[in-house]
Amino acid sequence: MNRAERRRMERQGGGGPARAATKPYWILAVCAGAGLLGVGVVAQLNDSGPHPEARAIDHASHVMPAARYAGMGQAQAAYERAAVIPAVLDQLFCYCFCSQHSGHYSLLDCFADDHGAACDVCMREVFIAYDMVQQGASVEQIREAIDQTYGA
Repeated sequence: MNRAERRRMERQGGGGPARAATKPYWILAVCAGAGLLGVGVVAQLNDSGPHPEARAIDHASHVMPAARYAGMGQAQAAYERAAVIPAVLDQLFCYCFCSQHSGHYSLLDCFADDHGAACDVCMREVFIAYDMVQQGASVEQIREAIDQTYGA
């Protein structure tokens, strides 16, 4: 067998020197991914569960104007309510898990852009929080109600 034939057979996977067994790198990748997920979950949990602590930011300017969503019913109402209670929203975890897929810190960040207008979970949480604030509930009580709503 000449050199060209040997190369052709090696490329086709036969006849040449035995190939080294492939290592199951996918197992390592799965284990590393699971470990990172576990670290992320533990890092998010603090004394208040998954809920963040309020940041030292200008909360009021962090909410998009509700007029932007004129004619969009629930979305406009959600942004109007978010503008009234931004400091409360900054202490609430958003159960659409946008902290993982959009990098949001808290429910307040959902209303800093158009995300909240397209997300039923975000809007529902704002309505719960707003109604409870109007009834005089504490942030802890609002957190508990939202956790119960989403099964946490």
